[in-house]
Amino acid sequence: MKTIKIALVGQPNVGKSQLINAISGAHLHVGNFSGVTVEYKKVEFDRGDYHIEMIDLPGLYSLDAYTPEEEVTKKYLMNEDYDLIINVVDANTIARNLNLTLQLCTLEKKMVVAFNMYDEIKKMGGDIDTDRFFDITGIKAVNTSAKEKTGVEKLFDISIQAYNDSAYKCKLSYDERIEEEARKIAKILEKEKFKLPARFIAIRLLQEDPDIYQMVHDRPIFLEVHEPLQKAIERLKIEFDEEDIKDVFADERVALAKGIVHQILKAPKKETLTDKIDNILIHPILGLPIFLFFMYAIFWLTFEVGSIPMDYIDTVFGNISEASARMLPEGFVNSAISEGIIPAVGAVVMFLPNILILFFGINILEQTGYMARAAYVMDGVLKHFGLQGKSFIPLVSGFGCTVPAYMAARTLKNPKDRLITMLVLGFMSCGARLPVYVLLVGAFFAPAIQSDVMFGIYIGGAILGLITAKVLRLTLFKGEPEPFVMEMPKYRFPSLKALGLDLWIKTKMYLKKAGTFIATAAFIIWFLSSYPVNSAQIEQFDKKIEMAQSDNEKSRLEIEKNSWILEHSYLADMGKAIEPVLRPIGFDWKMSVAAISGLAAKEVVVSTLAVLYHTSDEDKNLTDVIKKNIPFAAAISMIILIMIYSPCLAAMSTFYAEIPQWAWRAFYTIYPNVLAWILAFISYNILT
Repeated sequence: MKTIKIALVGQPNVGKSQLINAISGAHLHVGNFSGVTVEYKKVEFDRGDYHIEMIDLPGLYSLDAYTPEEEVTKKYLMNEDYDLIINVVDANTIARNLNLTLQLCTLEKKMVVAFNMYDEIKKMGGDIDTDRFFDITGIKAVNTSAKEKTGVEKLFDISIQAYNDSAYKCKLSYDERIEEEARKIAKILEKEKFKLPARFIAIRLLQEDPDIYQMVHDRPIFLEVHEPLQKAIERLKIEFDEEDIKDVFADERVALAKGIVHQILKAPKKETLTDKIDNILIHPILGLPIFLFFMYAIFWLTFEVGSIPMDYIDTVFGNISEASARMLPEGFVNSAISEGIIPAVGAVVMFLPNILILFFGINILEQTGYMARAAYVMDGVLKHFGLQGKSFIPLVSGFGCTVPAYMAARTLKNPKDRLITMLVLGFMSCGARLPVYVLLVGAFFAPAIQSDVMFGIYIGGAILGLITAKVLRLTLFKGEPEPFVMEMPKYRFPSLKALGLDLWIKTKMYLKKAGTFIATAAFIIWFLSSYPVNSAQIEQFDKKIEMAQSDNEKSRLEIEKNSWILEHSYLADMGKAIEPVLRPIGFDWKMSVAAISGLAAKEVVVSTLAVLYHTSDEDKNLTDVIKKNIPFAAAISMIILIMIYSPCLAAMSTFYAEIPQWAWRAFYTIYPNVLAWILAFISYNILT
C-alpha cells in the first residue's frame, strides 16, 4: 500500500479543520511542531490502495510570513518531504485566497485546490467553474463543503489522480518581465544543487525573502548571484514604477487573481444574507451597542454558568485531600500532598468551567465571522485612542491568552501601531486572571451583581488600556494610525466538532499546567510556608490539642498551631520583606507573596492563597476563608493590581522576543507595575 503525504494549506478561517473533521474513518492526532508550541493536526486514513497521511498546517496569508504560525507553515513547505498540496480556498473570497495559491505554484509541487464553503455560493445562485480553472491554471479543483460533507470524497479521488499525474504542471506565471529576470537568476542557481526549485528560489530572492536570502548567502554561489540579483531588483522597480519590490509582486498576484476569478466565478447578483445581517451588526449607531451586548453575554455566561460546577469540583478535591491524608503514612509526603498540592491544584481546577466558557464564546465570534465585523465597528472607537481597527484582533485575543495576542500584533505593519498595541495588551485580562477574579468577586459581592462586576473588571481594563494608548500616542508615538482595511468573511454556522476539539485541547493544556507547573509551584509554596520546623513548639501545641476537652477547642488549637508555623516560616520571612512595598495598598505579607507568585502564572495566585489561608476548619471553602481573612478594600486593591500589573513570565518573554530594543523592554517591565500600584493605592485609600 502506497503512502501519500499531503500538506493541507490555506489562509486562516477557510475551513481546513472542518475539512479534516468531515473525513470519515480517519484517525486524528494533535501535537506541536518540533521546537515550537504551534499546534498541528494530522489525519491518516486508507483509500483504495493508498494510505493517506494529511498534515493540517497553520493558516498563512502568504509565504511572506509574519507570525510564528505562518513561519512554521512556510518552513514546512520549503524543507519537509511531502507528495502533494491541497490548497483550501474560501469560495466566498477567492481573489484574496488565490494570492497564496499563486505563491504555492512556484514550489513546483503537485497541487489540488478545494473551493470550500461552496454551498454558500450555490445557495445564493452563484457557481465556480472548476474545469475552466484547470484550463487556466493546470491545477485540478473541486467544489467542496466541509460543513455539508459534499465534494470531500471527490477531493481525495482527484488528489490521488494528481499524485499519479506525471504530466502535472502549474501554468500560472508572473509578468514576462519578472519571469525573464527570474530565469536569469535561476540559470545561475542551477550551478549548485538545492532542495528547492531554482525558479522558486529566484522569485523569492527577487522579493527579498530573508529566509531564502540567508539560505543562498551561506553557499558559494552567492558571490556569483548577488550582483545580478541587485540589478534585477532595481530594473523591476523602474519597470513597474514601484519603490518596494514586494509591491511589484503583490500587484501582479492581485491582478492575476482577479482575472482568474472573472473567468471562473458566476457571482450571485441579489443581496446576500451576509449583506442583510451586516446592515444591522455594523450599523454606524447600533454596531457598538450590539458588540458590547455580545461581550456582556459572554462574561455573564462565564460567571453564572461557570459557577454551577465549582462547588462540586471543590468538594471532589476536598474528598481527595482527605482520602490521601488517611491513606498515606504521616509525615512530610502526606502533608505536602494533602495540605499543599491537592488543595492548591483543586483551587485552580475548579475555575476550568469559567475559562472554557470564555474561550467558547470568543471562538463562536471568530468562527461565525463576527470578529472581523467587531474590528470594523471598533475601528472608529480605537482611532480616538490612537489605535487602528486591526489592533482589535490582538486586543480581543488578549482576553484568551497574552502570548498569542503579542504574536497576533505582527499583522500590524506600522511599527508605531504595533508597539502601542503591544504595550497595552497586558490590560486585557487573560484567561489565567479569571480564577482570581471569580474567587474575589464571589467572596465579596452579592450573587445578583457578580456577573456585572466581572464585566466591569474586563471593560475597565480595556478602557484603561485605551486611555494608556492615547497617552502613548500623544507623547511617545506622535502621528496618526494607519487606515483600517480588512475583508469581511461570509457569516457561517460554527462547527460544533471544531469547537469541541478546540475546547478539549485547551482543557488538556490547562489540566496539564495544573498538574505540573502549578502543582510544583504549590509544593514550593507549601514547603516554604511549613519550614523551618520548631519541634519543641509543635510538641507543645500537640500536647494542648491532645488534652483539649472538646472538638471546638481542638479545632481552635489546630488553627492556632498552623498559624504559628506559617508566621515563623521561610515564606513569612520573604513576605514580610516585601510587605512594606505593598502595605500602602492594603496587602499583608500573605497577599504580597500571592501577588508576586502571579508573575510566574496568574493561576498561581489562587493556589498560593489556597495554601497560605489553609485552615483545619473543614466547613469553610476557599471563598469563605478569603472573605474572612481579607478586608473588602484590600480585595478590590488586589483585583486592580492583578488587572494591570505585568503578565506572566511566558508573555513577558514573548514581548522581549518580539521587541528587541532594550529601552522599550525596560519601559514595558516597569510602567504597568508602577501604574498598578498607584491605582490600587488610590482605590484602597478611597474605600478605607
